[in-house]
Amino acid sequence: MSSGLHVDSVRKQFRGRFVLNDVFLSCQIGETVGLLGRNGSGKSTLLKIISGTLSADYKYISIDNLRLADSFRSRRLMRYLPQDNFLPSHISIESILCCFCSSPNADVLRRSIHVQPFLKRLPGDLSGGEKRIIEILLLLNSDAKYVLLDEPFNGLAPLHVEIVKDIIRSASGKGIVVTDHDYRNVLEISSRVILMQEGNTKKVNRATDLIDFGYLQRHIVVEWEPRG
Repeated sequence: MSSGLHVDSVRKQFRGRFVLNDVFLSCQIGETVGLLGRNGSGKSTLLKIISGTLSADYKYISIDNLRLADSFRSRRLMRYLPQDNFLPSHISIESILCCFCSSPNADVLRRSIHVQPFLKRLPGDLSGGEKRIIEILLLLNSDAKYVLLDEPFNGLAPLHVEIVKDIIRSASGKGIVVTDHDYRNVLEISSRVILMQEGNTKKVNRATDLIDFGYLQRHIVVEWEPRG
């Protein structure tokens, strides 16, 4: 098996129904893999299982041929952005940087135009978009090799959506898996796209596959081609 993040044979049942059935997904450093699918297709469930925050009936997950058998080992090698904000409300942004990042990475974030104005403030004083931007920057500037982003654009104003897309595009040295209901934003930042459907994954080779697979309606015009 080659290097990278490999997720294989993931199975998960809820109330006797398979939400995930032998799901496979992979990601390499430098890739942004977009994960698309309709509501209830299992996108968030899969990311939670990969991150170790949700159990599976069966899973095989490895990074660089090292099997991740426990959530502690997973957290050292990957980070997960949940749909809800995770910043603690009672300490300043600057203190959060010191707790979350190495000293060199914290210094980088202190100089960021998206972080510097809020260093002395508490997360509760920030808007939802400002908090989401700082959370994503924290994850992408952590020591983890892989970052899983669950609904990073949800509820954001258009300006903040564009900032988040620019941040993800400019991330270097990471492998990123991102899912969101706004498929156009996902396509704009993805080098490769996977569609989840009926508990399985399907490789998307071109934008028209999303129509052929029934994810998008025929009248929708969308452009995308895989990179790399």
